[in-house]
Amino acid sequence: MGFAVLLALLLIVGAVAAVVVQRRSNGGGAMSDLDAEAEANRWVVRLGGSLSAFTAGARADRTAARELSAAAERHRTARQQLATARTPAEYAVVTRTALEGMHHVRAARTALGIAPPPGLPLAGKRRHQRDHVRT
Repeated sequence: MGFAVLLALLLIVGAVAAVVVQRRSNGGGAMSDLDAEAEANRWVVRLGGSLSAFTAGARADRTAARELSAAAERHRTARQQLATARTPAEYAVVTRTALEGMHHVRAARTALGIAPPPGLPLAGKRRHQRDHVRT
């Protein structure tokens, strides 16, 4: 009888340990498919909204026009990517593309003397500024 209790206890401890290890490997900052899709979709929609806020007259500034054109291209690309994305990694690519577009919107707004859109992640901003300097 003592052996059966010990064996049952070891099986329970092993099962709990297996569940903990599995959750850590799956949930350690990784997004679920639905979370990743929602995040990507949110940024694509926000980019589209930011682009629609500009009027034709705002495109008179050459720098702003160039940045808005780049942002519109990122928006088209992100929408195409979103249509075919199925995994969290693919949704992450969509999110990065949309964030690149948002940073182009920020640059256009800055060129026009308009306050930049709030709430952009700083890591993406630094990457865009570094890339922008090279081009």
